Parts: sequence; C-alpha cells; structure tokens
Amino acid sequence: MAWWKAWSEAEGKSVAGALNFDPTPDAQALYKAMKGLGTDEQAIIDVLTKRSNAQRQEIAKSFKAQFGKDLIDSLKCELSGNFERLIVALMYSPFKYEAKELYDAMKGLGTSEDVIIEILASRTKAQIREIIKAYKEEYGSDLEEDIKSETSGYLEQILVCLLQGERDNATFYVDPALALQDAETLHAAGEKIRGTDEIQFITILCKRSAIHLLKVFEEYEKLAGKSIEDSIKSETCGSLEDAMLAIVKCTRSVHCYFAERLYHALKGAGTNNGTLTRVIVSRSEVDLNLIKAEFKRIAGKTLSSMIMDDTSGDYKTALLNLCGTD
Repeated sequence: MAWWKAWSEAEGKSVAGALNFDPTPDAQALYKAMKGLGTDEQAIIDVLTKRSNAQRQEIAKSFKAQFGKDLIDSLKCELSGNFERLIVALMYSPFKYEAKELYDAMKGLGTSEDVIIEILASRTKAQIREIIKAYKEEYGSDLEEDIKSETSGYLEQILVCLLQGERDNATFYVDPALALQDAETLHAAGEKIRGTDEIQFITILCKRSAIHLLKVFEEYEKLAGKSIEDSIKSETCGSLEDAMLAIVKCTRSVHCYFAERLYHALKGAGTNNGTLTRVIVSRSEVDLNLIKAEFKRIAGKTLSSMIMDDTSGDYKTALLNLCGTD
C-alpha cells in the first residue's frame, strides 16, 4: 500500500484501536463490569469503544475461553435500550453487522427500505459480495430472494440490480462518447417524454462505474438544463426516488451522503437512533472523520455537538467516544 493511501485511511478513522493490545485483561474487565448486582457501564464503554473491531473479536474469544460465556449474550443480558443496541453492534464483524441490519430491516411486519437502500447504494462490489456471504452464513437464507419477497416493482429491480454489484469502482477510464450517449438516454427516458422510462435510469445508475457516472451527470446537466437529482425528484417518488438519489449522492461523495444521513437522523423532533448507531458503528474504522467534516459543512455545527444535544446517558458517552475529537 502506498504511504499516502495508508495515511489517508488512518486519517479517516475515528477509532484506531489500542496499542500493545492484550485481550485477556480486557475480557476480565468486562466480566468484572457485569458480574454480581448492577453493571459498570463506564467500564464497558472504556474497553469496547476504544478497541478496533478486530480487537473486539479477540476480546470475545478470550471472554469465552476464560469464563465459558458468550460476550454478546452477556452484554444483552446486562444492558438495554439504545445503549445495548450500540454496544452489541460493536461486537459484530463488519459484514455480519451489515447482514444483521439488512435482516432486521426485513423481518416482521413492514420493511425498512431506507436501511436496505443505504447499505446497498454505498458499498463496493467486493463489500456487497461479503455481505451476501455473511447473510447466508448467519441466517441460512439468500439475500436476493429475501429482498425480492419484501419489495416489488421498480424498487425491487433497483435493489436487486445493486445487489449484483455490477458497478466497477476500479475503472479509471471514461469514454466521453459513451457518457454522452448515457446522458442522452437518461434525458430521453425522463425530461423529453410524458412519464418516465424507469428501466433506463435503473440500468445506467446501477451498471456504470462511479467515475463514468460523474461524466454522465455533467453531460446530462448540459442537455437538460437541470441536475440529475432535480430530474429524479420530478420524475420519481417514494422509495424508488430515495434509491436513485442515494446512488447519485454516493457517486458524487459517499462522505457527504453519510453526513446527510446523520444530519437527518439528528435534526428536528426525535432522533433516528437506528441510523445514528449504524452509520457511526459501520464508518468509525473507515471514514468517519471525513464524514464529520462534511457534517459540519452541512449542519453548521459539529456532529459531537448535535449528539450532545440529542442523546443522553451511557448511549451519548459511547457515541462521543466512537466519534473521537473534533
């Protein structure tokens, strides 16, 4: 790995893990925090929010070896509410966590389509393959079949198309003629006709590389006199609109996309704790520092300050630890 790539990845992380790591005393500290009457929540926060995911997996193994208990089960017994959800989320490996979020989004009555859209629109082809594999291992079910059973129409088609992972994010060459052709196809499928040819939008948005799509969006704006986002908003609605916009936003800047997700989770009355927890947990060892910079630009205030205002107790303390310094 080039030094600059290693540096940029390290800069993006808000959680880097512990130096001179030893899982044995960490496991002992967690056991002590949960044994007997009452629970030492601060001790749990001090260990689990300051370790990398790989280190947490080692702690779980050590906990089982020393005490004969499953760490996730123990945490579930001792904790509750949003704090429990956050701490338990930290204990899943990344792909198993994303598989769990997808499973939870579809189980029971109703479907949390925004969760499925967020995960599938923002992950790379390689990451989606790993999520599909983890989903099968954990739940004995096929992710594509489950999505098909929970959605329908054009939303089903766009989600299944994303699941195929045909967008090649490693492509750096853009064919200007093909980009113009795609822009013309999108223009003809929307602004130039009564109604919308959704299939053309789905095909191009889901099967082209990010760098190619950026050129398509540039050419589209020249043809239509408006942004691709504005056209999607005028031509579609509901969850299909949300899915298309998510793809466009992630193409332009995945950091900005997640910053918007966090901002909408925190602003106004009530807090979307599911989104808040999922984004912070899943991006803390990837690019949360970069997301925080975009968040401040969008919100006019820091992510930490809005978390301070909108959450409380141990949940707030754990979230702030994961966010790191501003």
